[in-house]
Amino acid sequence: MFAVLAPLPAPPSHYREPLRIGAVPLASRFVLAPLAGYTNYPFRRSVREIGGVGLCTTDLVNARAILEKSKKTLELLVTGPDDRPLSVQIFGGNAAEMADAAQWLQGYGATLIDINMGCPVRKVVRVGGGSAMMCDTTGATVKLVEQVVNAVSIPVTVKMRLGWDDANHTAPYFAREFEQIGVAAVTIHGRTREQGFDGTINPAGIRAVVEAVERIPVFGNGDVMSIADAARLIDETGCHGIAIGRGALANPWFFRQLDAWVRTGDPGARGSYLDRLAFTRTHLVRLIEWRGHEYAGCSQFRKVASWYTKALRMPKQVQHRFNNLKTLAEFDELTAPFRESGPPPGWTEWDATSAQINVPQGPNSHW
Repeated sequence: MFAVLAPLPAPPSHYREPLRIGAVPLASRFVLAPLAGYTNYPFRRSVREIGGVGLCTTDLVNARAILEKSKKTLELLVTGPDDRPLSVQIFGGNAAEMADAAQWLQGYGATLIDINMGCPVRKVVRVGGGSAMMCDTTGATVKLVEQVVNAVSIPVTVKMRLGWDDANHTAPYFAREFEQIGVAAVTIHGRTREQGFDGTINPAGIRAVVEAVERIPVFGNGDVMSIADAARLIDETGCHGIAIGRGALANPWFFRQLDAWVRTGDPGARGSYLDRLAFTRTHLVRLIEWRGHEYAGCSQFRKVASWYTKALRMPKQVQHRFNNLKTLAEFDELTAPFRESGPPPGWTEWDATSAQINVPQGPNSHW
């Protein structure tokens, strides 16, 4: 017996209207959120190729490391003409370094600068960046952001959580202050730092931020894995757009579907089984090109191999070999039987919903 799927909600008509962040027009109101280790140039290129995404954001990068020309950081900043509009997300606790890094990125060709005030991970928080910035309502955080805004002519945005914990939802305060100093948009992940990635997002908390500003767009973020999730978030928060991270990893066709849903009411299908195999190979090839060495690209691919193989319902022994992949030829050898036979019995395009990336677990003070 087949499950009866609930009818899709009607798309919000105003989502068909043009949206800008500052002077930058977006092709859609659905944007790729930054995910450290995942939203690098190879993945951004591949998602853009499918279509529907309004803006992509880089991995989180350290402002000081940009100024020091760290090899690893410069690798994270690799981009190309097919990767626009592009937002570069930076973090740090030193205002001068943040401003200088923003100026360097403007010269490098970034379309926007995004300041991270949401990352809960200890190595970011302990240097005064990420969620730690949400604890200071004395004016120092606002002054830091203002210094970045004044250092560049391109739009500056901020990504935040609701606050440090449920007793301190400081996001509405910061959103109001940031609008006054020229921040062009804010993105709100609907959890506190204390929550980490546990529980569910708080739509009322996001709505409070939407209602705190007068003109700038607010992007909602968190737990959007389906069209129904997106419709619910828009309805419950009034957000002007949605930033999607893990949902795009599980379903690279998500942006195209969301854009089609907004324009026509019909999102169309996710990628087929063979589409997914082809996308996986394209991603691997681009990782190899990006890293400049086959083994290095394959090593990077291992980070994403588990969710691709789960989404394709490959046997455990094949998954294990993917997790130890060394060459493109080995990839082709492993996937050849699946290209020939097609999907396993019972496979559907919804299998990917369980193939999500791992998020930090346990007390967030240990992350």
